[in-house]
Amino acid sequence: MDEGDFTKARSILFPRNVLAGHGVLGQTPDVCKDFGLSGSALIVTGSKTKNVAADIVTSKMMDAGYEVQMATVGEATQENLEKVEQIARECKTNFILGVGGGSKIDLAKMAAKNLGQEWISIPTSASHDGIASGRASIKNENGPLSLDAKVPLGVVADTAIIVQAPYRLLAAGCADVISNSTAVKDWEYAKRLRGEEFSRSAYSLALYTAETIIDNADLIKPNLEESVWVAIRPIIISGVSMAVAGSSRPTSGSEHMFSHALDMIAPGKALHGEQCGVGSIMMMYLHGGDWSRIREALAKIGAPTSAKELGITEEQVIEALVNAHKVRSRFTILGHVGLTHEAAERLATITKVI
Repeated sequence: MDEGDFTKARSILFPRNVLAGHGVLGQTPDVCKDFGLSGSALIVTGSKTKNVAADIVTSKMMDAGYEVQMATVGEATQENLEKVEQIARECKTNFILGVGGGSKIDLAKMAAKNLGQEWISIPTSASHDGIASGRASIKNENGPLSLDAKVPLGVVADTAIIVQAPYRLLAAGCADVISNSTAVKDWEYAKRLRGEEFSRSAYSLALYTAETIIDNADLIKPNLEESVWVAIRPIIISGVSMAVAGSSRPTSGSEHMFSHALDMIAPGKALHGEQCGVGSIMMMYLHGGDWSRIREALAKIGAPTSAKELGITEEQVIEALVNAHKVRSRFTILGHVGLTHEAAERLATITKVI
């Protein structure tokens, strides 16, 4: 081969089957059989989601001839991850079913990677776009870490189950996807200024999901299963865009850095997607884009648009803005210097966050 011949190659892993709609939870065994999964399954779930969905999945799987073990755990922490992996090893399970909200899905995908097993994502809520992605957020003593995990073989998203979750979770998931609007602008900005590797396909997918949620914001309302149907596809495709990019770049920029800074300053006050949505309002202003359109869409959905609605103080917003650029080395509109206190206060005031 002559010097200079093209040699670039990369593997792109997608969920191979996405089953979404009313009552599809009962088809979980069929999905497993379609993938040739056999032996014993480990269901990773929580105390609340066990009664809502995991017990149903267990019954259906056992009726289909599968052995089933269950790991009922709490938040997505390193300690709980080790607990899941220990149960899997002791019970000699062959594959994993993540049945629950975002934290249970993150534990399932991370355990699947560490154990070298396949897994299926069965969300009971849609609070962020990690349902179908190969990224996981795991907390340790230093706070949450965004880690490479394993993409699910398939997704079983039952809208009749997801609509039972608190509406706040769905609104947060929509806000997380809306925040792709600024994540892709940061990515394009880094491409122009730093020559960063860029995927037009991943960019287009991420932007499409954000625009879909914004355009359909009027249709997304509490206690309406059709709202879950409208939102679930963009939420899943947003996760797929990360698989195409090979990183979280198309869905995570300066708005996520703002959210991570808030996690350290005011932990537990608001949901991840809620914080990213508010961050996206302000970052769109910095990009010179239509920040009011994002704000209006979030308000229509019922997601927070201000510090007060996030349950935090004005000073905490300003502090997060000032420190957001330090959260990770990713190049965004915040640059490597970040905002001064005065600039941050002005930004938050103009965009009506404070």
